[in-house]
Amino acid sequence: MTSTVVNHTLPPVAIPAAKRALDVALAGVGLVLSSPVWALLAAVIRLEDGGPVFFSQERAGEGGRVFRVWKFRSMIPDAERHVGAIQATEGDPRVTRIGRLMRATAMDELPQLWSIFVGDMSFVGPRALRPGEIEVLGNGCLEALEDVPGYDHRSRVRPGLTGIAQIYAPRDVPRRDKFRYDRIYVERQSFWLDVKLIATSFWITFRGRWEARSSKL
Repeated sequence: MTSTVVNHTLPPVAIPAAKRALDVALAGVGLVLSSPVWALLAAVIRLEDGGPVFFSQERAGEGGRVFRVWKFRSMIPDAERHVGAIQATEGDPRVTRIGRLMRATAMDELPQLWSIFVGDMSFVGPRALRPGEIEVLGNGCLEALEDVPGYDHRSRVRPGLTGIAQIYAPRDVPRRDKFRYDRIYVERQSFWLDVKLIATSFWITFRGRWEARSSKL
């Protein structure tokens, strides 16, 4: 893993500028090319249950700065009314039929291209978490993610649409284990690592494997 993430061509001071240029270029093109898909998804979501097309949340970004993110709604309206900010589980009854397709192909994430374009997010980085998000552990206890070791470390960079943890970490492992993958990215990030992870993410999307509980590749 080490040999694949060390940047041998760009000096450290150039990496943030190159990363931002890549984000703006890809997000801008993506917003234009995906516009017909937006119209189709909006129509299908409305037809399924008549609820809102978009779902909005506050997320914690670089340095803990809070920003608002938008996604295509993949769950029933008011899905968190009785359970709070808990991540979806396998076979979660709150997920709609079109929502299952969108989540498997990451199409529900398309509105986040705007968050990338304006600089709240990057294409590659740790997953953007909600302020105050909790996780249900295997023993039934609740754990605040902000109390998990490594939370502050992963906040040193902009959150990403994809990343090492999103691709390589088993989906159902505790977040504290995923934070270890995030730490690898924070410490070893490079422009070419971003390119590799973005290309891998397109392959997972093409195969519809984002919701796979085993390997996504």
